[in-house]
Amino acid sequence: MKTVQKTILVVDDEKRLVALVGEYLQQAGFRVVTAFDGQEALKIARLEKPDLIILDIMMPEMNGYELMQIHRKEMNTPIILLTARVEDEEKVVGLELGADDYVTKPFRPRELVARVRSVLRRTNKEETTASVLQVAGVVLDRNVRTVLVGESSINLTPSEFDLLAALMSSPGKVFTRLDLLDILQGVRYEGYERTIDSHIKNLRAKMDPGSSSTRYIETVYGIGYRFTRE
Repeated sequence: MKTVQKTILVVDDEKRLVALVGEYLQQAGFRVVTAFDGQEALKIARLEKPDLIILDIMMPEMNGYELMQIHRKEMNTPIILLTARVEDEEKVVGLELGADDYVTKPFRPRELVARVRSVLRRTNKEETTASVLQVAGVVLDRNVRTVLVGESSINLTPSEFDLLAALMSSPGKVFTRLDLLDILQGVRYEGYERTIDSHIKNLRAKMDPGSSSTRYIETVYGIGYRFTRE
């Protein structure tokens, strides 16, 4: 059976970098489409519906953060951020807006390709466990990657979905932040465990909007998080 070629959208205003990354991705067997500013990238993403987006933060017309905010309202495409900034707070902003991983410039193209493969494996893997989880009025379907809270469907990023699936698979079990980082299958956040807190914050806001409660995901202080049994 012929393998369907994955499409990667590479977005950066540095044309040489785009060409270099594109070459490595094509050698790895991916189809590559490119854009050099945020507005162009948004149009191409809507047209091509790529399997993953590699996105620079600092760009003309529309920066990476603005693009993510718009794109996340329309699609759940996995996103890897490219950033020349190394401050932790900048990374948290990207993760809170829905990024699945980040790579700091300068980087090795082969490392970026490895990150792409890791994120795609995580978001497209075949599940061997129960495909549908139902806990405390929340229904998660791994096959179609949907989540219902009561009768309302919520829109999650790939990372948020995978973390919620892990928590719901063992209600009441306490997961440390390192446990949850490991669930992201090798996506390295340089030991920055607060990224998990950002994802959990987003999950809570989407599952129980307008409330600061921990109705579904409970904090176990000093350890990590668990999904409620009730």
